[in-house]
Amino acid sequence: MTLLWLCVLWVFASVAVAMLPMRHQYIPGVALLIAAPVLIIAIGIHVGWLASLVAVLAFVSMFRNPLRYLWARLRGEKPELPR
Repeated sequence: MTLLWLCVLWVFASVAVAMLPMRHQYIPGVALLIAAPVLIIAIGIHVGWLASLVAVLAFVSMFRNPLRYLWARLRGEKPELPR
């Protein structure tokens, strides 16, 4: 039951961060980006791999732009940040 509440809290925190101006989203967004894989692994352990797969798809959908940025940085490119 605690895992469910942690996931709900993560979703509400993501919504709150999304409503912030872009310049204020970086620090809390990185914290959410780091916390998500931990929650997804916990979902996989407690619920099953199918629920974990759904969580991964939702995570990638929500964080597609930061993940694109990180992928470009890993390839050595210098993508532009929004103002």
